[in-house]
Amino acid sequence: MKLQRKNRLRAAAFGVLAVSGALVLTACGSDDNSGDGGGSASSKAAGNIKCEGKGDLLASGSTAQKNAMDLWTKNFMAACPDIKINYKGTGSGAGVQEFLQGKTAFAGSDSALKPEEVTKSKGVLKGGQGINLPMVGGPIAIGYKVPGVKDLVLDADTLAKIFDGKISKWNDPAIAKLNKDAKLPDLKIQAFHRSDESGTTDNFTKYLKAAAPKSWPYEPAKAWAAKGGQSADGSAGVSSQVKQNDGAISYFELSYATANSIDTVKIDTGAAAPVAATSDNASKAIADAKVVGSGKDLALKLNYATKAEGAYPITLVTYEVLGDKGNKADTLAATKSFLTYVSSEAGQAGLKELGYAPLPAEIAAKVRESVASLS
Repeated sequence: MKLQRKNRLRAAAFGVLAVSGALVLTACGSDDNSGDGGGSASSKAAGNIKCEGKGDLLASGSTAQKNAMDLWTKNFMAACPDIKINYKGTGSGAGVQEFLQGKTAFAGSDSALKPEEVTKSKGVLKGGQGINLPMVGGPIAIGYKVPGVKDLVLDADTLAKIFDGKISKWNDPAIAKLNKDAKLPDLKIQAFHRSDESGTTDNFTKYLKAAAPKSWPYEPAKAWAAKGGQSADGSAGVSSQVKQNDGAISYFELSYATANSIDTVKIDTGAAAPVAATSDNASKAIADAKVVGSGKDLALKLNYATKAEGAYPITLVTYEVLGDKGNKADTLAATKSFLTYVSSEAGQAGLKELGYAPLPAEIAAKVRESVASLS
């Protein structure tokens, strides 16, 4: 496998991301997102895989990247039969905790490690500490089911009040003001949030806190903090509730909305026009991201309050969390081989048809540099 490296990082690298199409891959575990499990995405993502190491590689975490992981592991194990990869979509919080308990080779998380988690990691990674390696990005859609309403617009303030139970009917004046031509029904709002600790929840509440601080008094976290509402497990769980219940609304990755034909909200950011949840529009927001990690850590800071024209503000980047040093010796070679493939041009290429935003080449090259130096 060729690793293509750039000599400089362009500030607008994220802006070139483009994603189209719907999920075609079957996810296993709690987040089954339907599909046929193969197709052109699989062949594009296979590439030339270099196999190193052997044995069972356990990992868990983010459900947002579960469908990408299914594709990556399928291609990798087909090329490397001596390595078995088992990735469970348990949610970012559970995945990080399992990693910090020494149970897995790496974790998938839609939020970078907190300082206290980095400190805790030093007890597991002898001589090292946890780092964040971005692997894939994309928009968090606000999915809803309101009979007769197909082009719904909401802003951060209204969303905050809906998910905090302060707006309880779909014909509320605040919603009507943003949708003057819509026939809003006198229907109870059923707001669903994640029951598990989730990086998607963390990113969504970071958006609410940044864009509507007066209406969202809670601190962003992987665990849901607001009172009331209803809960479900995983992205598959909340999206399923929206699909089944009139008046429902929730947040989940765009791929789940696409796969389940769920209507999504356009966000009024204060720009000239409301912004739809598309990967291209999320890329415009991700273009504002800055690398805030140091050394091998490549954590990014997103601008959730962006008002850039056409920029969709509710986005996430999924990281693979592991140690810069002190990783499990028996699976280190396999882990490095797998993550090198995942961040390669071939590994990233297959994501476009799955509804994800692949890494720009410059960031992917930095990820591969970090992976190569892991010990």
